Amino acid sequence: MSLVAETTHHLQPLITDLGLILMTAGVAVLLFKKIKQPLVLGYLIAGFLAGSNFDFFPSITDHKSVEVWAEIGVIFLLFSLGLEFSFKKLMKVGGTASITAITQIICMVFIGFSVGHWMGWNTMDSIFLGATLSISSTTIILRAFDELGVKGKKFAGIVFGALIVEDIVAIIMMVLLSTIAVSQQFSGMELIQSVFKLVFFLTLWFVGGIFFVPTLLKKAKNLLTDEMLLIISIALCLLMVILAANVGFSPALGAFIMGSIIAETTQAEKIEHLIKPVKDLFGAVFFVSVGMLINIDTLVEYAVPVVIITLVTIFGKAFSSTIGALLSGQPLKQSVQTGMSLAQIGEFSFIIATLGMTLGVISNFLYPIVVAVSAITTFTTPFLIKYSTTFSDKLERTLPVKWVKAIDKYSTNTEAIKSVSDWQMVLRANMTQIVIHSVIIVAVILLSSEYILPLVESSPFGNAIAALITLFILSPFFWALSLRRVAAKQVQVLMKERKYRGPIIMIVLLRMLLTLFYLGFMLNTFFSPEIALIALVVAVAVYFIFPKKLNGQYHKIENHFISNLNAREIVKAGRSRQDLTPWDGHMTTFEIAKESNIAGKTLAELQLREQLGVNIAFIRRGEVMINIPGRNERLFPGDEICVIGTDNQVQEFKVYLDKHEIEIPEKVAETDIVLKQIELKNEEFIGKSIRESQIREKTHGLVVGIERNRKRILNPESHLILEQFDILWVVGSKKLLANFFKD
Repeated sequence: MSLVAETTHHLQPLITDLGLILMTAGVAVLLFKKIKQPLVLGYLIAGFLAGSNFDFFPSITDHKSVEVWAEIGVIFLLFSLGLEFSFKKLMKVGGTASITAITQIICMVFIGFSVGHWMGWNTMDSIFLGATLSISSTTIILRAFDELGVKGKKFAGIVFGALIVEDIVAIIMMVLLSTIAVSQQFSGMELIQSVFKLVFFLTLWFVGGIFFVPTLLKKAKNLLTDEMLLIISIALCLLMVILAANVGFSPALGAFIMGSIIAETTQAEKIEHLIKPVKDLFGAVFFVSVGMLINIDTLVEYAVPVVIITLVTIFGKAFSSTIGALLSGQPLKQSVQTGMSLAQIGEFSFIIATLGMTLGVISNFLYPIVVAVSAITTFTTPFLIKYSTTFSDKLERTLPVKWVKAIDKYSTNTEAIKSVSDWQMVLRANMTQIVIHSVIIVAVILLSSEYILPLVESSPFGNAIAALITLFILSPFFWALSLRRVAAKQVQVLMKERKYRGPIIMIVLLRMLLTLFYLGFMLNTFFSPEIALIALVVAVAVYFIFPKKLNGQYHKIENHFISNLNAREIVKAGRSRQDLTPWDGHMTTFEIAKESNIAGKTLAELQLREQLGVNIAFIRRGEVMINIPGRNERLFPGDEICVIGTDNQVQEFKVYLDKHEIEIPEKVAETDIVLKQIELKNEEFIGKSIRESQIREKTHGLVVGIERNRKRILNPESHLILEQFDILWVVGSKKLLANFFKD
């Protein structure tokens, strides 16, 4: 009984506090949903009401337990963010978004640090202030874009790309800030070591994760229920959290990395759907815990700094982002729209501030100031986005004509030189090869010396056995680092020019020397220097005797990795080649018999779509092909009609035609008309109705289905508004569809 009583005593405050948090969060959700304000802001206010700084409402009793819940919330927030992130997205972001984001981050870190010093704050407070002001809020921007209906505009694409870059920079920043906070000094060498350490483990975890995790999920696919998939994904997340913590990184970094690894698997969408309730639950707890730190007395005392930092955030971020977009070659209007969209701080700022408090290196007043600035900029963001076009037009009229022309000329010239040269491709391919294989080789050597060598070193030839095992594992990677040809076509072209021959030969020699260095490092780990030198000569000799076997072994490993890396796209592409898979739809051709009594009637009179749900893809009339016929098109005896619909719909149509004496042709001639699945990304028609998009007029095509947020709409009405990432099923000319739906 005493054990039960003791357990109840410990559980009571934990359960009571969690219940209070969730109750206030629930009320905040309902209220802020009703008044159409961001839920994050509601959670912050709910946290303030449930905190000990507000005396007119029940307060939490155990702050430590809430901190634990908040840390778990950060882990799941970052894991979910990783699921949406994907490193491949970063590769596709492009120079415009990267330059915009990096320019803004550098400027705001410097401005924030300077403002902190100007207000008399200590160095660590100033550094963390600059870091928190440099990262914009994805949640607030997405919500504002949805409300204002601007997601389809070109500047929105730049903003989304910039947010992706900011997310990964924020992760790097957290690692660097942790290093600075722990060492309490600004040693350049310390920071360089931290960056190299981060790159090493990011590369190792990502390469290893992509090699093993998709394979695990693929092999167990038939065994995994939703419950098991949720448990396994959370287990993988927490495993990476443990690995990150053990090597000295933030647990949140591990969660983010595992999320980005799972984002490349075919199960990514399902896992993201399953993890969403968990993320929402603990995310709410995190933001409520942030609100608990708001102290009205502190805010009143630091009201002037709040106002100053708010103005610095709005004007500083808007200006620096605009400059970044201009530097990347964007026109003035789009640059201003981009800058004014990014003028706020949000969830990552809270996480960075939480890091500072956890490490005990920032003052107590900084956290509530950051929360207050975030709350104010949450309200100002929609207005800034809404009036950004008006402001850019006014700015264009205000600026000297010479400046406007210079910006336009620079933008045009920048667009013209964005192509990547052969030399850049060769350099990038070789650097990728060197970095990835260096990380793999060093990691395997260190792991082997740590785990394999202790198992066998007691035997007479223990070191030799450990060295042979390690060499066997690494031999394909040694071959790839030294001899594998990369960017072969570009190298062949460049070798014809004398100025490139020397650099290319130097790169090849560098790769060979690195291989010898790593081979020597491996042998020196297991043997004395003298024996290692002899073993090196023998190893190199053996290495050159079996190049074909090493080549074959490496390509097996590489193909497995690439297959896992591209599995999601391969499945997606395969789905797009299928015939309206979600509805089991397909195209079937019939011939109108001479005796059919529907001959001579228009499609409007027959109302086939309204009655049976089928669409007419084309009518073949002798040598004449009528693609996507209009409502007033008549059917004549001998016409071949191509009908699109599900199995049941086509069967019903067949029964319908059987009553009117139809004939089915034995052979159907080839046609250019196809049923194509397309993910809507082109900003030209996002936000327009199907009719306004002129898909029918420009492609002679017909939208027969839409999938939106996993909900499927068959035969959508022409007034339906198209949204970004809608999946359209369009029947029409293969050539015209391909040209029209180019990204």
